[in-house]
Amino acid sequence: MTVVTVAGTVDEAAQWPTRAVVDAAFADPTWRPLPFREFILKVHGRCNLACDYCYMYEMADQSWRTKPAVMERAVFDQALHRIAEHARTHGLSGVDVIFHGGEPLMVGTAYLDEAATAARAAMPAGVRADLSIQTNGTLLTESTLRVLAAHDIGVGVSLDGGAAANDRHRRYRDGRGSHAAVMRGIAALRKPAYRHLFTGVLCTVDLANDPVQLYEDLLETGAPGVDFLLPLANWESPPPGYGPHESGTRYAEWLIAIFDRWYDAPTREVGIRFFDEIMNLVLGGASTSEIIGLSPVRMLVIDTDGSIEQVDGLKSAFEGAPDTGLSVRSHPFDAALTHPAIVARQRGLAALSTTCLACPVHEICGAGLYSHRYRPGTGFLNPSVYCTDLRTLIDHIAGRVGADLRRLAGETDR
Repeated sequence: MTVVTVAGTVDEAAQWPTRAVVDAAFADPTWRPLPFREFILKVHGRCNLACDYCYMYEMADQSWRTKPAVMERAVFDQALHRIAEHARTHGLSGVDVIFHGGEPLMVGTAYLDEAATAARAAMPAGVRADLSIQTNGTLLTESTLRVLAAHDIGVGVSLDGGAAANDRHRRYRDGRGSHAAVMRGIAALRKPAYRHLFTGVLCTVDLANDPVQLYEDLLETGAPGVDFLLPLANWESPPPGYGPHESGTRYAEWLIAIFDRWYDAPTREVGIRFFDEIMNLVLGGASTSEIIGLSPVRMLVIDTDGSIEQVDGLKSAFEGAPDTGLSVRSHPFDAALTHPAIVARQRGLAALSTTCLACPVHEICGAGLYSHRYRPGTGFLNPSVYCTDLRTLIDHIAGRVGADLRRLAGETDR
């Protein structure tokens, strides 16, 4: 299906998923939407770094230019009202509230202190609010950490490895690398008073880096978890190292090198979410995130102006891709549960392409990250642009785990 406007450009609004997805879903008596549990609040819409791969500022959607730099407290409080309303409506026992950006620590300690207090106070009786922040780490000072600790706010840090690896992309606007500042922030975070807040590091894969060396550099941070992200890309804007409409195994081979080093370690050195999720799925479990598998999306983003958006990685696809047309100023979150893309991302197998359904590992892969499926004309009803990589990685992990299970079974039988 190719939908073209009079001007000759693809009409994104007419691409899959369309309203027909919603009609089909609600006509199915076995399916109903699941409430949201994770709310990303973009408290600051600007950043003190200028990472060259940033989806916020460097990719197709440039809406940040017309939105406030900081989420006003009135908008923040209205977002909290909507979260509480949603929790009450659906009988939720807990929600995750994530302070995000841009760089969220640019709001300052007074804002954070008041916002965290307000977030917990806004929840209905019996509803727990788990607070966290995703930061580039350069602003993690003692005064900031005291506020984060006072409110038990978990801290995830974005870091792409050692100095050379990190500073290739994660730089200040004047070209200086950010690694030294991030490591100072992590050193402060690892002090006894704060280390319990450290949730992990988030690392974007770069094929130019030696994978095992990068993994060992990340181990040096003392992070309890590592989250590897494939670069945001799609069939129109391919991943670094691939040409248009090309898929391959370069990213799989890079990740496999880390997996084997990690899996063969005599003790578990760190949790790696991507690998843990695949292993869990291989063993018959369910995924807990959207990066792999068929778990329904239960997350929303609230931008600085109060607009309700889908996962902001969709900014890599086209202008307006994350938009829902809704705002916390005038809409409850339940209104987003009937948005075509939200419905599609909660429908599991019913929302996979025929190509994916024919693949023997489709229930493990789940077509990968939704943002990676975009192709002009067909929208998101496609395999991931990392399709071959994902199949290769899944097969490798399944092979390693399966061999160990057979070995253990044989030892038990003897």
